[in-house]
Formats: sequence, C-alpha cells, structure tokens
Amino acid sequence: MGKFFILPILSSVVIFMLMIPNAFSDPILTVQDLIIEKYVSGLCCTVTTMTFVGDDILILQKSDGVVRLIKDGILQEKPVLDVDVNSIGESGMLGIASVDSSVYLYFTEANADGGKPLGNRIYKYEWDGNALINPILLKELPSADYHNGGAMVAGLDDEVYAVIGDTGRYGLLQNKPLELLKDSDVTMRDNGVILQVESEGPYYAMGIRNSFGLAVDPNTGNLWDTENGDDNFDEINLVQEKFNSGWIAIMGPATESQLSNLPGYRDYVYDDPEFSWEKPVALTGLAFTKFQETPNYDNSLFVADCNNGNLYKFELNKERNGFEFTSSWLKDNVINRNETMDEIIVGTGFGCISDVERGPDGFLYVVSLSEGVIYRILPKNLLSLTDPNIDGGGCLIATATYGSELSSQVQQLRELRDNSLLKTKFGSSFMVGFNEFYYSFSPTIADWERQNPVFKEAVKIAITPMISSLSILNYVDMDSEVKVFVYGIVIISLNVGMYFVAPAIVIVNIRDLYNRKSR
Repeated sequence: MGKFFILPILSSVVIFMLMIPNAFSDPILTVQDLIIEKYVSGLCCTVTTMTFVGDDILILQKSDGVVRLIKDGILQEKPVLDVDVNSIGESGMLGIASVDSSVYLYFTEANADGGKPLGNRIYKYEWDGNALINPILLKELPSADYHNGGAMVAGLDDEVYAVIGDTGRYGLLQNKPLELLKDSDVTMRDNGVILQVESEGPYYAMGIRNSFGLAVDPNTGNLWDTENGDDNFDEINLVQEKFNSGWIAIMGPATESQLSNLPGYRDYVYDDPEFSWEKPVALTGLAFTKFQETPNYDNSLFVADCNNGNLYKFELNKERNGFEFTSSWLKDNVINRNETMDEIIVGTGFGCISDVERGPDGFLYVVSLSEGVIYRILPKNLLSLTDPNIDGGGCLIATATYGSELSSQVQQLRELRDNSLLKTKFGSSFMVGFNEFYYSFSPTIADWERQNPVFKEAVKIAITPMISSLSILNYVDMDSEVKVFVYGIVIISLNVGMYFVAPAIVIVNIRDLYNRKSR
C-alpha cells in the first residue's frame, strides 16, 4: 500500500538524489496496465534460470556451479548448493525446476570447476528450506561447448520435462538423410530431444536444434518450447507427444520440398511452428501468466529473446493451440526481415533475457543474464475495488523498506486499506485516484531502495512517523462515509504538522536565534 507516503518520500528523493543510480536505463513496457520493478539486482556469475520453492526463488549461476536463494526479494549470501561444472560456451549450470520440495537441476558436470566435462547431468535434490540435499542422478546426457539446452519445466501432473540441444552431432534424432547415415549416426545419443526426466520411456519430442525455453499451459497442460535457428528462423512450437521439430532438415515453416526430404523416425510427426522469426533473435524463456488483478493477459504467452532484449506477447486462439493477430503481415505466423514487430513487443530494454517465470503471486519474473537483474512485472492497479474476495496487491515502497510483505508495518497498511477505506465509497474513490499517482513512481522508489541501502534507511526514517500516526486508526470506528472523511482529515493534518509545520517552526527558531547572535 504505502499510499500515504508521498510527501516524505519525495522529500527523501530530493535529499538523496545524488546517491541514486540512473533509473532511465531501465526497461520499458508498451502497455499501460503493467509496470516493471527491479526485484533483485547485482546478481553475479551469469545467472541463467530460476525456479520458485514456495515463495522463495532459487537461481543458477552458470559460470561457478552455484545455486543461490532469494528470500523476500533479498539475495542470501550463503549458497544453497555448489557443484563442479564446466562452463565453457553454452555449458555450466543450465536448468532448474521444482515440484513441491523436490528440485531438479541440469548442469554440465566436471571433475573440478572448469575441468573436463563429464557430460550433462540431471539430478533430483530435496529442498529443506536452507540447502539442496540428497542428490539422485536421473539422467546422463552428452555435452558439448554449445547446444546443450537445459531448460526444464514441470507439467500439470508434476512430470518434469527437460530439453537438450543437438550438441553439434547429427544422426537419426536430427533427421539426418538416410543415405548419409554412418554407423555411429544410428546410435542414439539422447541429443536434440525433449525427455521426461524420471521416465525411461520414449523421447517426448525429437529433431530439436537447441532450446532455452519450455512452458506448460496451465489451462490445457500443453507443452510449448522456443527453438533457436541457425542463419534463418527461430521458432515457438506447440510440442505434442511424439513431436518431430524437423531439424536438420527444416527450420521455420516447411516447404513441400523439405517435407518430401524429411526422412522420418518411427512414429514422430512433424508440424510447423506456431510462430517464426525469419531473422533469428535468440529466443529464450517463455511463460504463461494469470494476474489476479486483471484478466487482460489470461490468454497470453510471454516470450523473451537475448539478442534484442525484447519481451513479446502472443494472444492465444480459442483452442489455445495457436495465435491470433490483427496485423495482416503476422497472419502467416512468420515475422519476415522487413516487417515490424510492434504488435507482439510488450517490453524492451531488458538486455539478454535468459528466463521468464510465473510466480506464485501471479506476477511475471524476467531474468536478465547481461544485467544481473531479476525484473518483476505486475499489474499497475494492484487493488481490486470490486471483488472483496480478491486480495489487494503490493505495498511496493513499504515492502522494499521493511523487506517483506509479511512485515507488521505492511500488514498494518493492508488491513487499514481493506478493512476500512475500501468498505466506503469515499475511501474507494480516494484509492482509485491515488493509485494512478502512486504507481507512477513507487516502482522506481522501490528499485532505488533495493539498490542503495543508505537510501532505504532514509526512506524508513521518513515514513516511520507516518505509519505510527496511521496506527491511531486501529482504535477508532471507521464504519461510515463521514467518519472516514473526518479521520482522514485528522490524519492528514497530523502528518502535515509532523513533516512541514514542526520542521518549519524549528527552522524559523534556529534562524531567529542565529540572527540574534549575529547582532
């Protein structure tokens, strides 16, 4: 909430402006009903992917084999796991997924950090709240300096899927023409496939060049992936069981000639991508979301890239097996080199995005590998004024100041809002107008607090008297329009006295004393 903090916050901003990092280099969104906050910054060692364990976040540091914990938006100093990895090229700590207290890791294991790779490994760990323990080796996969994949996701049935790229080797699983197959090409190498990590059954999909993103539709359970092309065509695919993505014979929409030359493998079936970029953009993560505060994105799929720092938004059709567009040039499901992407771009300036995840709070979390930042995207209007059964949203400044949405100060503000203000027309009208103003600057203030501890302490000093004054309202009845109005005027007057009248009196007295001594 923090809606009552404006005057002291703005004063603090002026006083500490010189200590604040430049906020104008932050990413921007092209829609008006969502906002971005810099949730965690200063991440090191090439952060690749993340997963939620409860309300906490586990992140992977690609280059040093370390898993770190983010708790209440704060990066914890002590690693929760440190393993030996080879991190050359596209190797290292590559993928993570969780199901309840089970955490699955995909990494390029080595005999020592930076040593000779032993291969890509998938392990299952137990999360005890402080560390990852009791590892179980589930899969031993091939590795190379590139095309190792690593993305993982849990399905609606808690089955965990992982993708591995072709690791630079081509055989039956990569649709290599039959006449070119050699003896070694026939041997299955578990590369270029999507597989179920706790199953010994057949591959879920094959013919994949490389992928950095898997997502499961929360409505249908369908599996989706991103796939990186070579010189032409990056793809978004709907991955049905026994799907053949077409590589090395096909990237992008298939021509009749390419289809006729597809050698085929068992009963795996090729299908065109649901969308393609003719000019590769290095697609990475993708995620569905369902913001509690707005239905505007219930049918959206968010997709990220690394080359441009773009976040894309695709609207699903009614069957949720493809996309719908208004621009005529997109209706062929291809963005050609000379066509604008304005309709599908929802955000820019993120740097190289390596992962996109939906949090348990319904918000969207974007990992920027190049910036060492996790951004959080959330609805601008976090308060539901019409449905009392939907929880209100973030007290951005208060949460950043006190470190948690569960702090007593944040809970006090939330209770005042929900139990008093929103139960009257006057209070609700006030909140509607105030939200428009408050959310125009509060994400930036919260970002600054996370980046600068001195500024954070200054904000805490500035808002503590105001929060204390609001506690008075817990001891009075605010059950009518008149009472809300009267007590509101009293509290505003009290705060004006504390923040302006009292300091003004002190300044005048000090000036008079100085003038008398100067005579």
